[in-house]
Amino acid sequence: MKTKLNKSDYMLFVIYYGVSVLMTIYEFQKKSYNLIEYLLDIPAFIILDIGMILIFMYWLLPDYIINQKKYLRFTFWAVLLMIIAGFLEDAVGHFSGDNDWSEFKYGVQELINYISGTAESIGMPFGLLLAKKYYENQIQFSNIQQKQKENELKLLRSQISPHFLFNNLNTLDALIDSDTEKAKEYINRLSLIYRYLIQTKDAEVMELTEEMNLAENYMFLIKTRFGNDYDFEIIKNVSLENKFVPTGAIQTLLENIAKHNRAQHGKAIKATMTIDEDWLTISNTKSNIKSNQESLGTSLKNLEYRYALLSDQKLIIEDTTSQFIVKIPIIKLSNES
Repeated sequence: MKTKLNKSDYMLFVIYYGVSVLMTIYEFQKKSYNLIEYLLDIPAFIILDIGMILIFMYWLLPDYIINQKKYLRFTFWAVLLMIIAGFLEDAVGHFSGDNDWSEFKYGVQELINYISGTAESIGMPFGLLLAKKYYENQIQFSNIQQKQKENELKLLRSQISPHFLFNNLNTLDALIDSDTEKAKEYINRLSLIYRYLIQTKDAEVMELTEEMNLAENYMFLIKTRFGNDYDFEIIKNVSLENKFVPTGAIQTLLENIAKHNRAQHGKAIKATMTIDEDWLTISNTKSNIKSNQESLGTSLKNLEYRYALLSDQKLIIEDTTSQFIVKIPIIKLSNES
């Protein structure tokens, strides 16, 4: 479940605590509370409640339940924080009521009261928030699955399209007469690409090392077909171990470079792939030919939908007059402890 709160989540807080404040004011009026109790007690319980909910959403649940499955550590911190929150709310109420501090109670029963009081106070808004997030995620998951199926079908069709095969066969036909050894290498690389596409057609993500092998084979096809029109460079700043990307993501970006850019006036299209710890960046110089922006957008949308299903991170796209840059997040599969 995604833990990030959106605008409607905060609106839920405003509505819930707006009603809670009105009810609290009504109770305070019945008991003739002083003004200072309004000014301190009401903000204190709102701040402590929302603070506790945010701690659960952004720290305790993601770190100790979703990612690490450390339930004892989660319980320890949850109980400790509820005790602290209950103590602070009790202390603020004691101070605002101008009570004698010598009468402030300590002990096991008070600790139990702090835990139960805090749990009761945050139970309703936290439950509403979790239910809302669950419902939103289910809808998003369903939409993404539907989009993904459509995009995967389009992707599969493009990978095995007669046009793609026809272009490669034409290149191969020319090579057979001019360079037999290179023709053999071309056949080998092409077969490796098709074998990889068939073997990984059901895989959501693949190891970056495997995707890089596909990328290098695909770059070979492009350079063999177009000669010196394209200049590819790969920069590996980190180890590729335990790093994953959506299957076929790099191929999609390389296809876009070849499809939407052509060398002009003897100047090759320079494409650089840079691999860092958290991002894989592909940048290329742009030509002045008119590109099919709709086709380009479809390919990137496909990647965006897949990342929405696999990760909280998003693609970063920079389109300038001279360069087109796409940064895709590297996915790291965490080990359960």
